Amino acid sequence: MQQLILAVFLAGTNAALQFASYYQDHMVLQRGPQRAVIWGHATTIGDTVTVAIVGHGSVTGSVTRDSAGQGTWKVKLPAMTAKGPFTVSARSSEGTVTITDVLFGDVWLCGGQSNMEFPAGHVLNGTAELAASLKYVDIRVMRVNRAQSATPFTELGANGLTKWQAPTIAGISSFSAVCWFFGEYLYTDRKYPIGLIESNWGGTPIQAWSSPDALVACSHHTKRGPGANSVLWNPMISPLLDLTIYGAIWYQGEANRNNYDQYSCQFRAMISDWRQKFHKASIGETSATFPFGFVQLAGFRQSATTIGGFPGLRWAQTANHGTVPNQDLQNVFMAVAMDLPDYHSPYGVIHPRYKQDVARRLVQAARAVAYKEQGVMYQGPFPKTVADNTAHHTINIIYNYGPIMVNSNNGFEVCCSADATCGPLDTWIAAPIQSHQDNQVVLSTTSCTRKVVGVRYAWRESPCDYKKCAIYGKDTSLPAPPFLHTDNFGSGPIIG
Repeated sequence: MQQLILAVFLAGTNAALQFASYYQDHMVLQRGPQRAVIWGHATTIGDTVTVAIVGHGSVTGSVTRDSAGQGTWKVKLPAMTAKGPFTVSARSSEGTVTITDVLFGDVWLCGGQSNMEFPAGHVLNGTAELAASLKYVDIRVMRVNRAQSATPFTELGANGLTKWQAPTIAGISSFSAVCWFFGEYLYTDRKYPIGLIESNWGGTPIQAWSSPDALVACSHHTKRGPGANSVLWNPMISPLLDLTIYGAIWYQGEANRNNYDQYSCQFRAMISDWRQKFHKASIGETSATFPFGFVQLAGFRQSATTIGGFPGLRWAQTANHGTVPNQDLQNVFMAVAMDLPDYHSPYGVIHPRYKQDVARRLVQAARAVAYKEQGVMYQGPFPKTVADNTAHHTINIIYNYGPIMVNSNNGFEVCCSADATCGPLDTWIAAPIQSHQDNQVVLSTTSCTRKVVGVRYAWRESPCDYKKCAIYGKDTSLPAPPFLHTDNFGSGPIIG
């Protein structure tokens, strides 16, 4: 199948020498200090290929035979911090090919399922947002088209992508909203070009986006169709590996909510595997620890009582730590979205339209984690210590920063048990906020007539209405993420 696609791709060209399919006019290549990798196809094995940023130097490479028997070449361009636009040419005995209007900036890959796929034309205030997008001429977008394969691709092929383009109303209207707004807000901060590549498919589980190497690290349920193991990794991620990228963002998990116990391992394994494979294929230019951001699942159906799989999946997204980065997810950042439900979304309640809020929170975190900006507060308050005062029937929670903003007394629950640990048959009972100040809250546990052995926060499918959860950072307006504390309960620190 891969050989057939490659043959069709080459047959549609006028020269034997070609760039790989996603090197096109109007694209963004990764800026310095990283070096952008360029590769392509040729037929004369051993031939020399000279690739030049016209007027700014050239590099050479040789045509070699790949595992499919086809001739390919790969070079690293000089590190470029000037934005351009530039013309890039490749020349060999088989001819010359060029791409024009090429910018150098940061390239981000946007992956996941339908909430990443959700188009910018469907967001609230969409008409105005689309009109505003036209001024961001230094942001360029490209989409990987849907495909399934049981074996890995090395090339996207003639119909595997939509072409790189500067923003147009039609182009951005159908492009990923989270991806576009992430790029827009990031550009406002960085002030240099941003390249955005979306590769997503609604309703798909993480297993479909994971390589076989990642899958062997964790248990998983085998699915069929576009949810089958590695069936989207093979044609929609693997062909991109040679491209130098700065980082990736991810919005996925709804399809794994019924098996959230496995997701913590699966997510860590996928991130690690993507990093290793992008690093290797780009000849070391994509960082082996490249920044990886994700959206913690948004609220879903309107219910004050439904728990379902969303809380467990949100917890698993953080490798059961509650916040990122952490020792298991390093150089990883997130946007909390549990307080952004859209109960009346015309596109289904699973698809909230508040993608601008999601992207703003992602960029806030990216500035601190991915770009190491100092002094950027990028996450909501998270408990630093939890102390159980049995005599007074209270729990004192001290957050890692303040002041906090308290919108309501609801959202906390304690696990009541006759034993020393919280088991599956024990009862979770509401523990309302009794008092609060600066960076701490005091919970009342009088409703628990047995032993308090755990506490959790926002442990609901939809824990609150739009931006109405209980705890926020007063100075940041960022929501406190959900948390679960049952191990060594009452011993003090829970961060680490």
